[in-house]
Amino acid sequence: MNYSNIKYFDIANGVGVRTTLFVSGCRLHCPHCFNEVAWDFSSGEPFTEGVEEKVLSSLEAPYVDGLSILGGEPMEPENQQGLVGFLERVREHYGDGKSIWMYSGHTWEQLAPGGAWNLGEITDRILDTLDVLVDGPFVQDLHDITLRFRGSSNQRLIDVPATLESPEGGVVPWQDDPLFSSHGL
Repeated sequence: MNYSNIKYFDIANGVGVRTTLFVSGCRLHCPHCFNEVAWDFSSGEPFTEGVEEKVLSSLEAPYVDGLSILGGEPMEPENQQGLVGFLERVREHYGDGKSIWMYSGHTWEQLAPGGAWNLGEITDRILDTLDVLVDGPFVQDLHDITLRFRGSSNQRLIDVPATLESPEGGVVPWQDDPLFSSHGL
């Protein structure tokens, strides 16, 4: 797996200060994508063990709230293979002390167990590491700059642990701080 960029001290892709990994490779090719350069699976650099260690150590700082994974498309089969062990290492090392967010152009229904983009054990293991999934493709006609942490109104911020545990099997939305969700700043 390659990555196209790593942003340290990112505040745009999840709550608080984060380390953000942009993986390379995407077959969705959403019109008006903000990161077209990452569509190519060979763009950027290989995501080596040394890079993993650098990302892990960047999360040590007490002011860093967590890790965000974007793309490209993290849930492309090749990227799932490259991310699963790394995300499990992050979760094992930091427990619930650092949140893990992932952005995917696929919907929860496609990625959840039994979904068309669920590859079985690997996808399930990835979902087990996530706190929040921002799902769905960017849609230019639904672009809304007032939305926090997403670009278009079709995209959802999903509380993954609550959704996986939901007895009804429905999607449980992530709950933002009421101050931000009210748009009353």
